[in-house]
Amino acid sequence: MQKRIGFLSFGHWQRAEWSQTRTPQDALAQTVELAAAAEELGVDGAFVRVHHFARQLSAPFPLLAAIGVRTSRIEIGTGVIDLRYENPLYMAEDAAVADLLSGGRLQLGVSRGSPEPAYRGFDAFGYAPPEGLDDAGFARAKLDVFMAAVGGAGVVHADVGGRPGSATLPVQPQSPGLAERIWWGSGSRDTAKWVGEYGLNMMSSTLLLEDTQIPFDELQAEQIGIFRDAWRDAGHEREPRVSVSRSVIPITTDLDRQLFGRDGNEDQIGGLDGAVSRFGRTYSGEPDRIAEELAQDAAVAAADTILLTVPNQLGVDYNARLLGTIVEHVAPAIGWSPTRPASAAA
Repeated sequence: MQKRIGFLSFGHWQRAEWSQTRTPQDALAQTVELAAAAEELGVDGAFVRVHHFARQLSAPFPLLAAIGVRTSRIEIGTGVIDLRYENPLYMAEDAAVADLLSGGRLQLGVSRGSPEPAYRGFDAFGYAPPEGLDDAGFARAKLDVFMAAVGGAGVVHADVGGRPGSATLPVQPQSPGLAERIWWGSGSRDTAKWVGEYGLNMMSSTLLLEDTQIPFDELQAEQIGIFRDAWRDAGHEREPRVSVSRSVIPITTDLDRQLFGRDGNEDQIGGLDGAVSRFGRTYSGEPDRIAEELAQDAAVAAADTILLTVPNQLGVDYNARLLGTIVEHVAPAIGWSPTRPASAAA
């Protein structure tokens, strides 16, 4: 199994004195710059988290398109888009445009999403769940429409003299292969089984919406196994992909030690959405020790893609250095090897 690593940015900004990302323009421009720097380092992916009504990245497709035209090799994606906020047909058009501009490098993560600061913010966007559908069912219903659209199905009747004709029209443009590069964000074993049956790739973050009193990585690896079993039993032909997110902070300077040296490096248990949830640990410390610990992480071993959350407010230079340290001293321990940099390939 080929191992890939990518970075995942929430794109926070605030006007604090220490922040290198003080405006939304900073957040957007620096995300593009970090993607270009990551590509030169041999990193495989540049992913963004999508949040609404918060000082974070919110409108992913213009940003993904900008990264796509600035880079030539690195995968671009989301982790994840909350489908409750989306028009699935408009989203299918936007996704196809971003994918075409990047030459087919879009890896689009979607799901019901995590809690937002706004109460029922998707209502403000004009999308209220139909009667009888909860939030998860609402998102999955939109997924059906979106997948039909990116797969090229006719989704509206043609107009014939002011009346609906028998022919149906697909959205345009279409981007071949995009339908196989859609991922669902899974936070539980039940959802993992559903994703495998449906036939999407699976994303699992540093948060699981359940707790079985076993370490985070083992619970996450169990979910990955359930997903792969469900995929096989459903008879899907292609090989699925699985990503897990990790917070990895190599400490190599006094600044690193000042910022991250006190982290407990332990799983945490808390409540979210009315359920007991388990939050994954941070891997911080000397690079050699982190490499040894990540090599023992059961979910990292089971996944093909590792998304590394970055402290984006520390700026492009800091995060490029962080990724460079991981590339050189940490990632080889999990079976990763660098892709040839774009400049060398040219």
